[in-house]
Amino acid sequence: MITLYEMGARDGLQNEPVMVPAAVKAELIDRLAQCGLQHIEAGSFVSPRWIPQMADSEAVFGLIKRQAGVTYSALTPNMQGFERAMAAGADEVAVFAAASEAFSQKNINCSIRESIQRFTQVCEAARDKNIPVRGYVSTVMGCPYQGKVPEADVVMAIEELLALGCYQVSLGDTIGVGTPRQVSQVLKTCLSVASPAQLAMHFHDTYGQALANLLSGLELDITTIDASVAGLGGCPYAKGASGNVATEDVIYMLHGMGMDTGVDLPQLVAVSHWICGQLECQNRAKVAQAMET
Repeated sequence: MITLYEMGARDGLQNEPVMVPAAVKAELIDRLAQCGLQHIEAGSFVSPRWIPQMADSEAVFGLIKRQAGVTYSALTPNMQGFERAMAAGADEVAVFAAASEAFSQKNINCSIRESIQRFTQVCEAARDKNIPVRGYVSTVMGCPYQGKVPEADVVMAIEELLALGCYQVSLGDTIGVGTPRQVSQVLKTCLSVASPAQLAMHFHDTYGQALANLLSGLELDITTIDASVAGLGGCPYAKGASGNVATEDVIYMLHGMGMDTGVDLPQLVAVSHWICGQLECQNRAKVAQAMET
């Protein structure tokens, strides 16, 4: 069974230049849940100064029409964010770090290990409340500042996050530079310190490699995939970087391989076109373009 984490409402929208109303975000989340997606990242409780688009995450959580069996999660970088997420009713929280020392120093002025240790209090508070914590590690396949990222740094980040209590670590190809053989090698190394169930794949599609890279992970029995409806999103640190791999494209591939996702693809395509209409943007999902009526 494949597990999909839908990133469109958070990772997909956070870099949109025009503010998206909370009601539209909430409706997107509701429509995604109706398609059969059971893990939806619904918001980010970071400082509004850093990500203005996510400043209304409390309002979004308040507007969601919650569906049974669906987990609504949120990104929480610190205790203030965690407390806001709890007050809003998040079912799960996520913390994030980078595998690149240069990326970590450039963005938060500390080392990888130091950045992860900052989440200790969040993870302890989550454990006390029986709230699951998921970890993200970005720049796993390459960094816009330092280029290649040592596998040892990726492994260290995974070990640190698991030690803090993260049930799973999602490995991000943030700028989409990875290729299948590289991905296979990096993931094999990661599997030396984590089980397949403790790892997820979060691949951006900048160079059109994401589906092939996901297949490399599936062949290693890693069956948790992050994706974004309509391929929404991008990376502000990499010129031309596209969003996370499109959920529709992933599901089409998986269904074609005989794998069960529990997601209604035609219904998801309709949602994809709807949100692109709301944003007045081009739909990046190849499958959505092909199935457009």
